[in-house]
Amino acid sequence: MALTAYNNVSVPSFMYGTAWKKEATTQLVQSAVAAGFTAIDTANQLIHYDEARVGEALKELGKKGTRRESLFLQTKFTSVNGQDHRTPYDPKADLTTQVHQSFASSLAHLQTDYLDSYVLHGPYQRQGLGKADWEVWAAMEGIYLSGKTKMIGISNVTAEQLRLLCARAKHKPMMVQNRCFAVTGWDQEVREICRGQGILYQGFSLLTANGTILAAPEIRAIAKRLGAGIAQVIFRFAMQIGMLPLTGTTNPQHMKEDLLAESFLLTPEEILQIEMIAL
Repeated sequence: MALTAYNNVSVPSFMYGTAWKKEATTQLVQSAVAAGFTAIDTANQLIHYDEARVGEALKELGKKGTRRESLFLQTKFTSVNGQDHRTPYDPKADLTTQVHQSFASSLAHLQTDYLDSYVLHGPYQRQGLGKADWEVWAAMEGIYLSGKTKMIGISNVTAEQLRLLCARAKHKPMMVQNRCFAVTGWDQEVREICRGQGILYQGFSLLTANGTILAAPEIRAIAKRLGAGIAQVIFRFAMQIGMLPLTGTTNPQHMKEDLLAESFLLTPEEILQIEMIAL
């Protein structure tokens, strides 16, 4: 099953995230693709990601017959305040130059001549959008118009910021990627904006951000009915409410199990139960 954003680009319904993998990144990306994942998320930010090692994995996969076109690659532009001293651009350059340098660096790391999705890692301020955000977004729109990326998006964004971006940008985001908490109705307000605007919503930390929820008797009862694992129930729930979930598991068996979430259905009552579980 694939998802489609408002610009008619098809996106796989489950994504493998590579944050915090460090030197294990190459092997884990190969394992994820072997398990059946066709969408990979990374970022050009050495604090949390190793984009070049994702590229090494893709090179090895290519040798074994996995074509670049069969994979959906997503990476991010991360501002100076989200980097350490190892910036993939000149931190003294203007922001437009930083975006273009970071993008060129990402293509080199990933050993590709195009991206499927290019995402702003987060706005420059906690509330509203400032001059820096608009300059960076304009640079990303330029890359999109050049055809070098099929989609552009934003991560770690509030509902207020997303509304502003949709209202004022020449090209609104095609993707939103947020940490997803059950206590906010699984980011309900942002998801509703996405649904109304034809934007794909990607949810990360679905398991790690919701530890106490996973132990809830209601979730256990659903898992028991389906003969499924807790993680599978959460991922299936995410898919059924229109979300594209990310998993970052390092266990090859869990990779296969996570993908099996597509093979069963929750009832409308169960979906409502999970959606409201922490409200």
